[in-house]
Amino acid sequence: MIKFRHLLFFAVSVAAFSAFSAFSPVSAQNAATASGMQISWEVRNRFRLFREERDFLLHTEGLAGRSILATEQALELQSDGRGWARNTVGRLCIDPSGRVQEPCLRDNVKESYLTPADHPVTIRLTGTIPVGAICAWTVDDGEGAPRQLTLDCNEAINLRARYGRVTAVGVDVSSGSEAPQHLTESIQVRDIFIAGLGDSIASGEGNPDRPVALADVGFCFRSYLGGSTGQYFRPSRANYKGSRACETPDTSANALLAWQRLGAQWFNPACHRSLYSYQTQAALALAIQYTHIAVTYLPLACSGATINEGLLGPLRARECLVTKNTMNCEGTVSAQVAELREAVSAAKRRQPGRQLDLILLSVGANDINFSGLVADVIVENGTERALFRRTGVLGSIDDSRASLARDLPQRFRRLREALKPLVGGDLSHVVFVSYGNPALVNGGVCPGGQAGFDIHPSFNADPERLGATAGFVQNEFLPMIKNLAQCTGGVLCGGGGDIMTFVDRHQEAFQNHGFCARASSDPRFDQQCFLASGNSFKDNIVEAANNPLTCGQAASDFRAYLPRARWIRDANDSYFTAMTYPLAAKSSAQPSDIHDATWGVLSAVYGGAIHPTAEGHAVMADAALPAMAAVLGLGAPETEIVSEPIAPIPSGSR
Repeated sequence: MIKFRHLLFFAVSVAAFSAFSAFSPVSAQNAATASGMQISWEVRNRFRLFREERDFLLHTEGLAGRSILATEQALELQSDGRGWARNTVGRLCIDPSGRVQEPCLRDNVKESYLTPADHPVTIRLTGTIPVGAICAWTVDDGEGAPRQLTLDCNEAINLRARYGRVTAVGVDVSSGSEAPQHLTESIQVRDIFIAGLGDSIASGEGNPDRPVALADVGFCFRSYLGGSTGQYFRPSRANYKGSRACETPDTSANALLAWQRLGAQWFNPACHRSLYSYQTQAALALAIQYTHIAVTYLPLACSGATINEGLLGPLRARECLVTKNTMNCEGTVSAQVAELREAVSAAKRRQPGRQLDLILLSVGANDINFSGLVADVIVENGTERALFRRTGVLGSIDDSRASLARDLPQRFRRLREALKPLVGGDLSHVVFVSYGNPALVNGGVCPGGQAGFDIHPSFNADPERLGATAGFVQNEFLPMIKNLAQCTGGVLCGGGGDIMTFVDRHQEAFQNHGFCARASSDPRFDQQCFLASGNSFKDNIVEAANNPLTCGQAASDFRAYLPRARWIRDANDSYFTAMTYPLAAKSSAQPSDIHDATWGVLSAVYGGAIHPTAEGHAVMADAALPAMAAVLGLGAPETEIVSEPIAPIPSGSR
């Protein structure tokens, strides 16, 4: 595959060089000779979040000729639905607490992550190379005497190109009695600094880097309903040795630690940051498609963030950081804008001239209490509706509409003022990626019902409330978000440079892939075990304790990362993929027993219900990528990208 990638690079080298010269201060001096030879080069492992090149090459080879969506689908099948990120998550330049590792050991070389001194580069002669030709190379980066090297012309040179400097490369190609042919090239790596800001859609909520491992036996939850329905069983976490019965409460710290240690893993648990997020996938794809750049990516988005709490102010953490023997609950996460401001300032101090090139942003849904609207749609039982209404869990369209008109414009104005200095006064370098409507299918709204929501006995997506909420999102919320970002529709902005780059071309694709979408190509487990009738789980608690699924299959056969018709996680997906216990929640709402009824609700929705799947994020990344390249002046991609996804999954797949 590596050889094929270089042949592909050669085939488009003229176009690639034109794209490079558009942003390089140095004009290339090398022209193809009559024999078609030229000097070609590329930056290795150029997505700098990855410590090891093998993780980058996995995506480089996968993205060749494919869209990000098709690449994600191919990797999902390749991993048997277990997900590509499960291995990569332990090999990053940012630790689970969110701290940048300075320095970061990348491919056995210590590098400053935010201010790299140099970049690994591979140089080779490409084209029609005479058999047995010998290449005498000269490399001059302006420090000391030029380096000279003589090799067979089919061998590549690996070196480290200095940041911010031009490296002049020349080669004399000798073959037989003919006079040597001389070629030159100027190399300068552009390191692009990208930050990701926003809420749960930006962070990748719903898609843990390593999904929870499920046990095939049941785990008991109490229910607010009481009586004969006072208990119900759902799949347990694999290898949990504590009590699975409600009659034996697990209230000890050791039991809770043991349970949490077996949970899903995120590369940042406090914010549920995921490598599957559209922000990470878009930044990665940019590095793959443009071989003469490097991408330094700083992910700061946080699940649950609003503009005031999360971006401009601190936010309560989503989960605790669990190690082998301890559980660290710091409680809050620093304001994203403040963290970014500090990182940019530190980078400029170490490396004068270093600047932030691009911000990826999605925010606003939590500012109008979108989670409250979801709860209003899916919580059906009267007892729980009354309880959640008193505690503020349930929202209403009227309240969200008032926030949309009154609160969000004021908050967005403050956010614009805070971001503008970080991008040199030009907010076009803020790429605002809008949301997809999660409730659409076949040109209309999902029909509602228990399908996808029967993980909890009181959930049932009410058709009337669902239709009203989907209409509010489509006709009021999404247009307002666009107006706020683009200063249109009566939204007044301060002046020049206030208009953000806005991306919403993915919304049309989501219209057929809402949470209720089903297809014959869906994984076999989903078709047989997540029933359209909403009767996926056994009511008999004796039987359910051994296997809670009515289909009789093992819960461990569920695969979170297989291609599906739905690009939105439903509540069943959320439980089977993440089974989140948000231990960083307010102490007054913290249950004392992991069988508590509150945990039953939280574990079904806090892991990403009504959030995009990895496929959904890939579609969003496909939409964002051209806008990012345009803002950065990168020109057309250096490889042809085919937008169509791969063929449907074979019927025998899980």
